[in-house]
Amino acid sequence: MSNNTTILQAQEQVDQWIKTIGVKYFSELTNLGILMEEVGELSRIMVRKYGDQSFKNKEEEQLLADEMADVLFVLICLANQTGVDLSAALEKNIQKKTNRDATRHQNNEKLHR
Repeated sequence: MSNNTTILQAQEQVDQWIKTIGVKYFSELTNLGILMEEVGELSRIMVRKYGDQSFKNKEEEQLLADEMADVLFVLICLANQTGVDLSAALEKNIQKKTNRDATRHQNNEKLHR
């Protein structure tokens, strides 16, 4: 993927990878479980890098970007398997949030401290 890869191109690239190198998609439920595992690995790094926990002994810090990419890869797999156009879904979601939260965050005192 280049730096300018669109979400649609990413979905197509993951689909091609699965169908050639990966042989076939795991079941949707298996991929959901894998997604949860990957989110857990991302969480572990975030908690140790930005939170109060530290890495154990000589445990090396894993690359944050790589873990985020793992999450994205499996999410794209699930989107492909379930027929979700992530580009369209993201646009719709941003519009929903814009309509719902037009003034909500500006009026939240907690965010202005």
